[in-house]
Amino acid sequence: MPSSADRPSPNGDDSLRLLSLVERTLTGRLEEALRSCDSSLDQWRILRLLADRGGSPMNVVADHAMLLAPKLSKLVDRMVAANLILRRQDHEDRRRVLIVVSERGRRALAEWDEATAEVRAQFRELLGADAEQFGALLRRLQDGLDPAAVEPSTAVPG
Repeated sequence: MPSSADRPSPNGDDSLRLLSLVERTLTGRLEEALRSCDSSLDQWRILRLLADRGGSPMNVVADHAMLLAPKLSKLVDRMVAANLILRRQDHEDRRRVLIVVSERGRRALAEWDEATAEVRAQFRELLGADAEQFGALLRRLQDGLDPAAVEPSTAVPG
């Protein structure tokens, strides 16, 4: 007979707990892989966004990296000082500043992607054919919970 810990709770809280546990586990594994490169999950998320989208304003970067403005500002300052990213004036709105990945940042991102590849591959392997559906479900949840979001968070690492 299964123990009470093995049975889902009748009110659905088990799914929320499991989602939190999976997030913690994946975050911990990604952080560990990135520490070996003297990087952080926040830096990787920022460079990944900028490499994928080109220049982005700070509010988009903050939403994507899930950081509050003061913490993001300090991190961006450190990343600019390390020549991983650059600040550029937006050609369409000259009052706005965009953040773009530098050439050194692209090289660092390639190293960080390599360092996290095993974690991301294990995630995709565990989900198999369900990886796309899982990502779609998480995006649907995010959109439903925060309909004013600038962009849905990327659910599937990598």
